[in-house]
Amino acid sequence: MSRTGVGDSAVAKYTPDDLDRRIIAHLRADGRASLSKLSDALGVARGTVQNRLDRLLETGTLLGFTVRVREDYDVNTVHAVMMIEVVGKSTTQVVRRLRGMPEIYTLHTTNGNWDLVANIRAANLSEFDRILREVRMIDGVANSETSLLLSSV
Repeated sequence: MSRTGVGDSAVAKYTPDDLDRRIIAHLRADGRASLSKLSDALGVARGTVQNRLDRLLETGTLLGFTVRVREDYDVNTVHAVMMIEVVGKSTTQVVRRLRGMPEIYTLHTTNGNWDLVANIRAANLSEFDRILREVRMIDGVANSETSLLLSSV
């Protein structure tokens, strides 16, 4: 199995335990929390937190750390939902490529006519146009349909 949990079945996928889930929960609330702050909050040694974070990153359980901003932080940000159809058995390769695009905020598998649903956040319309072209150029992407999100109600 690859680090993403897809592929060769000879290696078992890492399953986080209770401490791992508690670390992830704290990082969701404060992604900048120091090792000391995490160890105090969780009641474990700083080295334990470091080892757990290293393992979560190495196994691909944690993909990285990011910044969350208010929805109205930048009024020029373009938000969209893209439905993607994948050819044959190329879903794993397509997912890998999409995960590497920072503008893909979330990515989901789904049922029905579409194979994947991507939430896109782009700095402006020009960047949005570039993202659409890049996604459509990925080998294995057969078709896509994108809707801009205009306002929240």
